[in-house]
Amino acid sequence: MDWYLSVIRNYIGFTGRARRKEFWMFILVSAILAAVLSIVDKILGWQLGDGQGILATIYSLLVFVPSLAVHFRRLHDTDRSAWWLLLMLIPIVGWIALIVFNCQSGTPGDNRFGPDPKRKF
Repeated sequence: MDWYLSVIRNYIGFTGRARRKEFWMFILVSAILAAVLSIVDKILGWQLGDGQGILATIYSLLVFVPSLAVHFRRLHDTDRSAWWLLLMLIPIVGWIALIVFNCQSGTPGDNRFGPDPKRKF
């Protein structure tokens, strides 16, 4: 949970680098929270016209900027510009490429985006 909270605390930090663990723990906790909120929405009957729940929608809006920031920092850790996130616009192939990039180990030592985040821990 500390990894998730560290991303939320650094919600506007688009510079620097993020470790794989920080990125994937944020994704995991976000997915679990979104699923729980969707279930709560269905139980309470708080669904909008398209089936999306109110609580899940609010949560998605609240974590949109932090998720972009952690994506930026994760790409920076692999010594890639955040412009690579535009691959999200290419269905399937772009998504697979981003998953591969996010699964790769970061560059050891300092790179052009900052110091190695593994040295902190």
